Amino acid sequence: MTEPSMWTRLTEENPEHSAAYIQRFRDLAEAGHDLVGEARLVDAMLPRRARVLDAGSGTGRIGGFLAAAGHQVVGVDGDPVLVAEAREQHPAARWLVGDLAELDLPAAGEAEPFDAIVCAGNVVTFLAESTRVEVLRRMRAHVSREGRVAIGFGAGRGYEFDQFLADARTAGWEPDLLLSTWDLRPFSPDSDFLVALLRPA
Repeated sequence: MTEPSMWTRLTEENPEHSAAYIQRFRDLAEAGHDLVGEARLVDAMLPRRARVLDAGSGTGRIGGFLAAAGHQVVGVDGDPVLVAEAREQHPAARWLVGDLAELDLPAAGEAEPFDAIVCAGNVVTFLAESTRVEVLRRMRAHVSREGRVAIGFGAGRGYEFDQFLADARTAGWEPDLLLSTWDLRPFSPDSDFLVALLRPA
């Protein structure tokens, strides 16, 4: 049994947290906000019909877009309420409830490695500190030798960028490209957001 994530603790303290999160993104969509910029970046990295793992998939906004673009998407999230929403809204992908720190998709019938993994929406900042390296290791175990992972999160959320990059190296990843936004702006020491494209070491 791994240490519960911050998201798990939030939902235990407030059972309405997940429903409020779903409503927030419905409201943003209705207001015309761009909610799939992360997915466009990942799509640009891939050939058609690539296998994509959406790690910390939430309501499926990223994986759902990629599935609609023709990719074979599997999404994993620890919140069953969010996974139910993803299944309802984006039936073209496969959505699973699971702990990223215990990720074992071959046991769930997904034996083939993935061409890419996307981990958006500050997911890594919600991980319990004791599980960070293990989650990155589990991701590494699920990607093809030529595959990459795209992980994005903001500063000031309890996970320093330098520490994340050190953890990624410990877990078997090397930086391929560091950006400060999902729309391809360069990363610099004063950036307040990191999009890390990592490749297997």
